[in-house]
Amino acid sequence: MEANGKDDLKKPLLQDADAVAINVAQLSDTRNKKIRTLLFKVNGITCASCSNSIESALGKLKGIESATVSPLQGQAVVKYVPELISAKKIKEAVEDTGFLVDEFPEQDIAICRIRIKGMACTSCSESVERALSMTDGVKKAVVGLSLEEAKVHFDPNITSTSRIIEVVEDAGFGADIISSGSDLNKVHFKLEGINSPDKFTAIQCCLDALEGVNTVEINHQEHIVTISYEPDIIGPRTLMQCIQEAGNGSSTYRASLFIPPRQREIEKEHEIHTYRNLFLWSCLFSVPIFVFSMVLPMLPPFGNWIEYKVINMLTVGLLLKWILCTPVQFVIGRRFYAGSYHALRRKSANMDVLIALGTNAAYFYSIYIMIKALTSNSFEGQDFFETSPMLISFILLGKYLEVLAKGKTSDALEKLTELSPETAYLLTMDGAGNIISETEISTQLIQKNDVLKIVPGAKVPVDGVVINGHSYVNESMITGEARPVSKMPGDKVIGGTVNENGCVLIKATHIGSETALSQIVQLVEAAQLARAPVQKLADKISRYFVPTVVLTAVVTWLGWFIPGALGIYPSSWIPKGMSVFELALQFGISVLVVACPCALGLATPTAIMVATGKGASQGVLIKGGNALEKAHKVKLVVFDKTGTLTVGKPTVVSAVLITNITMKDFCDVTISAEANSEHPIAKAVVDHAKKLRLKHGAENDYHLEIEDFEVHTGAGVSGRVGERKILVGNRRLMHAFNIPVSSEVDNYISEHEHLARTCVLVSVDEKIAGAFAVTDPVKPDAARVVSFLHSMDITSVMVTGDNWATARAIASEVGIQMVFAETDPLGKADKIKELQLKGTPVAMVGDGINDSPALVAADVGMAIGAGTDVAIEAADVVLIKSNLEDVVTALDLSRKTMSRIRLNYVWALGYNVLGMPIAAGVLFPFTGIRLPPWLAGACMAASSISVVCSSLLLQSYKKPLHPRVN
Repeated sequence: MEANGKDDLKKPLLQDADAVAINVAQLSDTRNKKIRTLLFKVNGITCASCSNSIESALGKLKGIESATVSPLQGQAVVKYVPELISAKKIKEAVEDTGFLVDEFPEQDIAICRIRIKGMACTSCSESVERALSMTDGVKKAVVGLSLEEAKVHFDPNITSTSRIIEVVEDAGFGADIISSGSDLNKVHFKLEGINSPDKFTAIQCCLDALEGVNTVEINHQEHIVTISYEPDIIGPRTLMQCIQEAGNGSSTYRASLFIPPRQREIEKEHEIHTYRNLFLWSCLFSVPIFVFSMVLPMLPPFGNWIEYKVINMLTVGLLLKWILCTPVQFVIGRRFYAGSYHALRRKSANMDVLIALGTNAAYFYSIYIMIKALTSNSFEGQDFFETSPMLISFILLGKYLEVLAKGKTSDALEKLTELSPETAYLLTMDGAGNIISETEISTQLIQKNDVLKIVPGAKVPVDGVVINGHSYVNESMITGEARPVSKMPGDKVIGGTVNENGCVLIKATHIGSETALSQIVQLVEAAQLARAPVQKLADKISRYFVPTVVLTAVVTWLGWFIPGALGIYPSSWIPKGMSVFELALQFGISVLVVACPCALGLATPTAIMVATGKGASQGVLIKGGNALEKAHKVKLVVFDKTGTLTVGKPTVVSAVLITNITMKDFCDVTISAEANSEHPIAKAVVDHAKKLRLKHGAENDYHLEIEDFEVHTGAGVSGRVGERKILVGNRRLMHAFNIPVSSEVDNYISEHEHLARTCVLVSVDEKIAGAFAVTDPVKPDAARVVSFLHSMDITSVMVTGDNWATARAIASEVGIQMVFAETDPLGKADKIKELQLKGTPVAMVGDGINDSPALVAADVGMAIGAGTDVAIEAADVVLIKSNLEDVVTALDLSRKTMSRIRLNYVWALGYNVLGMPIAAGVLFPFTGIRLPPWLAGACMAASSISVVCSSLLLQSYKKPLHPRVN
């Protein structure tokens, strides 16, 4: 995001990665009815009567506003009300008349995000995803375990958000809507002075009548109105004014901005408090049980009273342990029963199933012991009442620490969302540009084209362009660029950045969801939901994990019980006061508890959450786990030249005349031809030619219009100026039109191409009249980046449409050995595919529209942030600044993240690989070491905490290559 002037101010800086392109959709508002336009082809129309019959059939349908069918083009344009009729019904109606519908657009695709409560491991997220994917109307559903969210693409004509919520709840999980597609630009107002339903209706009618208002929702109890609007048409202050003007006579309505509480933060705090409180309550019961079981029996004088027999062999200690254990098992631990029930109902098994099996086995065996003691005068047996509550306590402690740590994984994203200031200074200007008034307003009330004053030390509230003043702005929080950037009139500023010293006035160009900050947050949130291919391993393991653990636990129990009952191993192995059955049961419960799929499910998503958030704060946007995983394998990086390795702002350094044409005529024909070209070199040539015209006596900027103008991709342009045929381009264009290139011209070209300059030749009436030499300086960091990539064992390649001599000169300057020159946009993509055929993962770095095919073809496409929206949309990684150092950052961050994910798998599987044999009693015959169930529960909790904390270490990531400070 260099200072680019005022071009393209109306375009969003970043496009939404999850936007769904559809052909429907011109929304308008006509008397409270939202009307959409449907455009499609109808095959088989032969005359006007055919089109009339289709129009007549459609006109009879309820909800059709108008239907026009062109018999010549075979095209139908239908305006309809989606609340009354669906696009599918329209298609069926046309087909019922006997015609074939073609090129029918996809149904409307809406997107909603849902908070999902109660997911414990990967099998839970898979179950929710499966249930959503099987729902009618749902096109795509992605569930993120660590985010506890789902992103659902659905057809609103078939299903709704309420139905999606029902599906999630039927699967056994809680669900709340976070946002839907219409939430992108919403404002909330608190209403005052209203005491009757009629007044609410009056306000709603007033708002509905406004152009640009999509939906109006009024909460009558809370007196809050929520309005979804189009920011290009209307703004929040206009809406507030409309509400206040809706009152008439004695009625006075007042509206104030209402900012709803952040649901995510509230739910996170609620979850933390819930687990903390459950843990404390569990400890309140578990600690006394532990004392009765483990401590008092070792203190004979003080612990004798617990051995007092109440009835038969039932002791005081056993009775107290039962009384204290029962609330923990069934009240505090009821969430495990609920989770197990829902998991088994959907024919899957998760962590809750293992915990419920282990605690129930311990509890009900202890009940059996208690009943036997109650009914017998001589029975002696050991209970496990301490196992169940201590196990539940350790698991709850683990979950409490886990949710605390998981909250830290989204810290980078939360810091980004908090960058926007709460207030801004709005200026009112007169026609002459003088300031009339200055008002401090909430940033939520800023509208497009507002003029805002940014004082030194203040944050920029929204994206805009400087219209007055000069200052330096610190953009490090958005772009990772450490040096403050100079801002002058015409330069863009980004919302959330800090004005360092001078006072500037800016005009708001992007507000709400269109700001760079909002789009970065949306892109990172989408990336955090995306599942990396490496996670498939965890998903596959977790699918069979729990059944395998249960089977292992049963085998362990039988493996100790049967040989013990048959006397195969010595009775000295059996601890005092414990039977063979009890020893085997303890081993079986320990196996059940120590192995948990939670850590396995958290290994990948937590690392991706931290990495994408950290990358965003460093100026590198990685679009999901798939891009992150592919990037770490890259061994070859292909660079575009213009605007990527070079600055992208060509300037003419030399102009020469070859024939007897005057300099003024030479400049006139050049300007006429190149004025219609969008190429950066063409603009540089036009600017230089205009200066030469003025220097050689031209009195105005007038030039003749070109006729028969044609662009020759990768070569130049041609056309006619008056009676003269004009060609402007490179040597290839001249050869294509058989224009002779003299030795003088050839020498001029060679001389400048070896200086890394591009030569633009101008031919008038099939003779070369003159030439321009254009230079585009290499970025100062290009050579350093190529050298550093080489140290990472990554090869650099350059692909450009420029000539070979210039390309080789630039490549030599930056240290690139492999060069492909004179390549058109499709040729770039072909070169990428050729390199991929060698089995090498390829990354492409580009910035222009002509790089888009290559960005898509590459394994990893990296778009320079100052480039075009098309390039940014096509890329997997967006480098917000034009710093090439961020190419190194993206590749290095991906390697560090994948390394961390592998380490997470070691932590997750390590506990199980080491813990399960110990829990099964492998070491017991040789060392006497046993893993009691409550200690196995502590190990299980520790595995999840270890994985999350391991991922959190990525927050300390630092760029390997820093920009040079001049």
